[in-house]
Amino acid sequence: MKRYRLTVAYDGTNYHGWQEQSSGITIESVLNDALSRVLGEEIHVIGASRTDAGVHAYGNVAVFDSETRIPGDKISYAVNPYLPDDIRIMESRETDPDFHPRFTDSLKTYAYHIRNERIPCPTSRLYAFQVPVPLDVEAMQEAGKYIVGTHDFASFCASGAQVKSTVRTVREVCVYRDHQASGMGGEIVIRVTGEGFLYNMVRIIAGTLIKVGKGVYPPEQVGRIIESRDRSKAGDTAPAKGLFLEKIEYR
Repeated sequence: MKRYRLTVAYDGTNYHGWQEQSSGITIESVLNDALSRVLGEEIHVIGASRTDAGVHAYGNVAVFDSETRIPGDKISYAVNPYLPDDIRIMESRETDPDFHPRFTDSLKTYAYHIRNERIPCPTSRLYAFQVPVPLDVEAMQEAGKYIVGTHDFASFCASGAQVKSTVRTVREVCVYRDHQASGMGGEIVIRVTGEGFLYNMVRIIAGTLIKVGKGVYPPEQVGRIIESRDRSKAGDTAPAKGLFLEKIEYR
């Protein structure tokens, strides 16, 4: 029995998130079905990030164990024809039998995309959050500095999350405007890198920084929101469609 590692990209629009469940089709269930069909044995993948319904990914990581004789680097080519067009295994390879994608130290990078334009662009409606009023990117960037570091992020955790601790470490928050995108203010990207995130944490960070960009909060308010450890003090949870898991880096 060997362990194989996959790098998976997907458009999450048509799926009920990553994790297999009875209520709808998921990324995990589609991967399990395709791998099982091609490899001729029952396969159950373990994903690094259990992304929510509607969230997209360029580089989620998953592993599975198999007796297959197909070389690890060829599994992606063998399985991709059996996957729908909105899911692809970008890379496959054999890995250490003890490697676990969730319990190995890593850095995860998420990007939240905002279309800052008066009229919604139809080609980006599934991949960015439409904000029709001007946003102050410099204020958003200043507010992001308060998020960097090791903090109790209870204010940025969705209610009902079952975690032992809400303390997390964020390494970097970068906010910038892509002027190449069309529209009033083009596209604004909020990129967050950290050692781990709470349920809906990045989407709540995005919703809070959007309020800063609108002038509802001054940048320093974000520091006070963190100190409060009160979810009601932070901004709304931004829609899932704007969120992309960009990459996972293992140490």
